[in-house]
Amino acid sequence: MKTILITGTSRGIGAEMALLFAKEGHEVIALSRKENPDFLAYKNIYYYSVDLSCEEDLKIFTEKITERFTTIDVLIHNAGAIVNKPFSEISAQEFEYVYKVNVFGVAALNRHILPLMQKGSHVVTISSMGGIQGSMKFPGLAAYSSSKGAVITLSELLAEEYKEQHIAFNVLALGAVQTEMLNEAFPGYIAPISPIGMAEYIKDFALTGQKYFNGKVIQVSSSTP
Repeated sequence: MKTILITGTSRGIGAEMALLFAKEGHEVIALSRKENPDFLAYKNIYYYSVDLSCEEDLKIFTEKITERFTTIDVLIHNAGAIVNKPFSEISAQEFEYVYKVNVFGVAALNRHILPLMQKGSHVVTISSMGGIQGSMKFPGLAAYSSSKGAVITLSELLAEEYKEQHIAFNVLALGAVQTEMLNEAFPGYIAPISPIGMAEYIKDFALTGQKYFNGKVIQVSSSTP
């Protein structure tokens, strides 16, 4: 069994992933601002309240988990922040917050967790089809989609930097999944994929994808958006 660290586990895909991994017997470290009450039934889910945009929170969290865990096998960057506003109406603070969670938080957590990762470990970053160069873009998502493009490039660069350590970095660029975040971006849109369905796909990829991919961006989308 493996030790899995997942961010953004309070709801949606992240919560479903944590439960799926736990049911298979893996040890799950669940990060979010709020705990999902379903986690209480599992002794192998370890919840930590962490603000990914706060470096001090990450330092305290790292100190806590190193007391319990010696290695992390899989890190899944699932947490995300979104602002759906015309570009002319987005404040500098809102734009910066999206980047703090979606990009800077990912980079910072990598810095803290990579020393605990060994040969064969896998870092999976959840991005969006909106971050793919040449994909269809949608008004109002300037901060969100551009941040998801930035994190794709970050993952590609880290795959190169850590290839000698045999730590794999891959990105899953998701299309529409029926989550609360999707409703914020596209109110009223009905997605063809449920959170549990996508969670199952990501779980399987996180456990085995590093055998076949490194530094890759896989587009996981069956619809537009």
